[in-house]
Amino acid sequence: MSRVLDIENISFGYIKDTLLFDNFSLTLKEGEIKAIVGSSGVGKSTLFELILGHRKPHHGSIRSLSLSQVFQDPYSSFHPTYTVREQIRDVTLMEGREILIEQMGLEEALLDTLPHKLSGGQLQRCSILRALLMKPKLLLLDEPTSALDNLNQLDIMKLIVNHIEGMGVLLITHDGDLAQWCADEIVTLK
Repeated sequence: MSRVLDIENISFGYIKDTLLFDNFSLTLKEGEIKAIVGSSGVGKSTLFELILGHRKPHHGSIRSLSLSQVFQDPYSSFHPTYTVREQIRDVTLMEGREILIEQMGLEEALLDTLPHKLSGGQLQRCSILRALLMKPKLLLLDEPTSALDNLNQLDIMKLIVNHIEGMGVLLITHDGDLAQWCADEIVTLK
């Protein structure tokens, strides 16, 4: 299995002499799910910002293959004036969408809706749909099921697990039970 993410000895902090990460390393391979857990403020979301290149580590390196991400707040990841379909079509070929839409409990017609017309749960499932249709090698999930009820949370995570072939998943979650259920490894940030 090939590596989809290599983080080697990164150091990063917002305040001088106070590091969130000090020589932190992590490797993720195809077919693996790793969960990042920890209390608020320990750097879970900052780690994703570093992986995405929105922030640069002071030292060390981060290498990843093609990636897509799902954020905790789906409304922040969709432009309000374009339909969901337009925004998915902008980044994918839409191949395989019919099966995924059905598996997610969505209806095709919802894709022709503006994001603010959908519930948080519907829009989050559309966000996950878009991420999976991008066929990434690395899928970053930041509390992806927090907008969903318990039954939908489990169904969506099962769907992601069933589509893991060819990609690795890095999951941020506060849900220890979810991490225990789906992750091959749990990394606790302190």
